[in-house]
Amino acid sequence: MDLVDWVQWPAMAVTVLSAWFIGSQRPRRRMLAFWGFILSNTLWVAWGWHTNAYGLIVLECILLGMNARGFTKNLRAQRNAG
Repeated sequence: MDLVDWVQWPAMAVTVLSAWFIGSQRPRRRMLAFWGFILSNTLWVAWGWHTNAYGLIVLECILLGMNARGFTKNLRAQRNAG
């Protein structure tokens, strides 16, 4: 097993942890979740590139855009609330 093959495990862990935090009522935890999702998208793309999983790469790039959108919307909501 190549070293890059191990990237799938932290990617999976960060994805699950971020999914847990995204449902939080606390804005800081939601922001942490978006950062985690962005990190996991990056890790999944790296792993997908190594394994030639191009469908996964496209999916993760789309999800990265959605997570960036959620991050900015959450950031704006925090600024308007405070």
